[in-house]
Amino acid sequence: MSDTDFRRPELFLNRQLSLLEFNARVLEQARDPRVPLLERLRFLCISSTNLDEFFEIRVSGLKQAAELGSTQAGADNRTPQEVLRQVSQRAHTLVEAQYQVLNSVLIPDLAREDIRFIRRGEWNAAQRGWVRNYFEHALLPVLSPLGLDPAHPFPRILNKSLNFIVQLEGKDAFGRNSGLAVVQAPRALPRLIRVPSEHGSGPNDFVFLSSIIHAHVDDLFPGMSIKGCYQFRVTRNSDLYVDEEEVDDLLVAMEGELQSRRYGDAVRLEAAANCPERLTRFLLQEFGLDEDDLYQVDGPVNLNRLMAVVDGVDRPDLTYPGFTSSVPPELQRNADIFKLLRQRPVLLHHPFQSFAPVIDFIRQAAGDPHVLAIKQTLYRTGPDSAIVDALVDAARAGKEVTVVIELRARFDEEANIQLANRLQDAGAHVVYGVVGHKTHAKMVLVVRREGEQLRNYVHLGTGNYHSRTARLYTDYGLLTADTAMGEDVHRIFLQLTSLGRVARLNTLVESPFTLHERMLALIEREQRHAEAGHEARIIVKLNSLTEPRIIQALYAASSAGVHIDLIVRGMCCLRPGVQGVSERIQVRSIIGRFLEHTRVMYFHNHGEPEVYLSSADWMERNFFRRVEVAFTVDNPELRQRVIDDLDTYLADDAQAWLLDAEGTYHPAAPHKETPTSSQAILLKRLAEHA
Repeated sequence: MSDTDFRRPELFLNRQLSLLEFNARVLEQARDPRVPLLERLRFLCISSTNLDEFFEIRVSGLKQAAELGSTQAGADNRTPQEVLRQVSQRAHTLVEAQYQVLNSVLIPDLAREDIRFIRRGEWNAAQRGWVRNYFEHALLPVLSPLGLDPAHPFPRILNKSLNFIVQLEGKDAFGRNSGLAVVQAPRALPRLIRVPSEHGSGPNDFVFLSSIIHAHVDDLFPGMSIKGCYQFRVTRNSDLYVDEEEVDDLLVAMEGELQSRRYGDAVRLEAAANCPERLTRFLLQEFGLDEDDLYQVDGPVNLNRLMAVVDGVDRPDLTYPGFTSSVPPELQRNADIFKLLRQRPVLLHHPFQSFAPVIDFIRQAAGDPHVLAIKQTLYRTGPDSAIVDALVDAARAGKEVTVVIELRARFDEEANIQLANRLQDAGAHVVYGVVGHKTHAKMVLVVRREGEQLRNYVHLGTGNYHSRTARLYTDYGLLTADTAMGEDVHRIFLQLTSLGRVARLNTLVESPFTLHERMLALIEREQRHAEAGHEARIIVKLNSLTEPRIIQALYAASSAGVHIDLIVRGMCCLRPGVQGVSERIQVRSIIGRFLEHTRVMYFHNHGEPEVYLSSADWMERNFFRRVEVAFTVDNPELRQRVIDDLDTYLADDAQAWLLDAEGTYHPAAPHKETPTSSQAILLKRLAEHA
């Protein structure tokens, strides 16, 4: 047994910096000429959205810790103050790279495809006339320029809204001359406006709303001279806080807290690259920010608004080719899903296989007179959910419908509150999970009377019940009538909706109770096999790996001879390739057309492999502060399918990035002339025969 100290700080990568590196890998897709052009623009927008959320949640948390004087360090022994400095350096580099990709790569490539952003200096007479008309009729009536003086203090600026700081000279009608004003862009208007074809060079010419405001800002201040007009945007702390022990009604408390999100503490200021230093200093002072919090950008301050081009331009030749998700043959042959599940379980791998069978499962349950009850967890569902429609129908039909809704699903809180109200109005029992623990497990339980007995039918998944993301995220879903699984899901729902002690489960593993302990035990079992001279192997596919004790266990297993492959899309705090510690561990990240979201754990177990699917990543929050479920795939055929999928991901040398011992990711080197894309193989294997 090794006496190496696997808790040494240098063996752990910082989680926040690791998340920024994930965003850098997303941005690299925008550079990749193998990716269709409009999809490259989409990746740029995604990187911008990701960075927004990083500041709203993670940087705001670091700032709060630093302001409180916290010196508490993570496993890597870096204090919040140290991490903030390093985050600022890396984020500035990342933002600079985003605008370099936009200006030097994407805009020229888009122009070659007749998709243009027409700048003010390029407008011809007809375009200037059209812009003038748009300004006067669509924009001017809803603008409220705000001069800054003692009677007009600096306005409250909405989180991530587009604004302009205007430098003025001269006196207004009342003799005032403060020299500064703020113009807030209307939230109701698009940030990109398509130029009518009769005034453009084609159907896909666009102008920025900011350009229109710049061109006519002098109309907002008649009689005064405009010395400068510069766009800016502030990002605010958007992490909701509700003291759950002090509130009587979580839904009411969440509704109140949502309003404050728009005006949380400022954490970042974005401003035009040409904004004078005097004005950026003024804005920083108004928002209580430091120089490190300033990001001056050469382009629109909100890159994710360019998604309007991706969604609005009809050029299928510049996007990924369409595909049809397949429905497994056994589901096509059997209209009665309950009859099929009594014979065998069904495993679905989205988006390669359709999400429709999951919807059909709940719809059939809602309309089946033999179904007595439906219970479901909902974390994210989307605004127009066929699943919610089916639950509403079931409740109105008199079935016992119980829905555990997680109100605190980040940035979906408002939608989930509306969902809760709708279900309650239909007569469903709605609960909000467990105080102090987000309910992140993905479960459906259908209770059906069959003769003299009641039978449980179950769906367990790794992803949300959201039909749109089921086309964009890779996830597994298991449909089964297995008696032991059904009883376990029933017991977990009793936990969530009533009061009582931890239930003893037959096959499922649940956090915050047994999941962490079970994963440690399985890693240690593999270590014992290696120490006994047997073949030992672990393959784990996750979104994030940050929990220190799990990482230490993986180091110990590697040192003992276990070969470990980790497929970690985002944050990874484990440092692979360290001699005597992790030289048998390889970490790869797959970044491609679909967001890799499946959580899979494979343990070789001396030739009797165990495979788990789970709603949980290997993070502290998932193990200890969430209700999560992991479940085994016991059917030999389905288990081998999952193992084959893992092997496909491990063979990827087209979309894979490999992590080295220094914490740097490198694109996987192709092994042959035509690289292997795991997602393309899975599309061909599972979807193309649809």
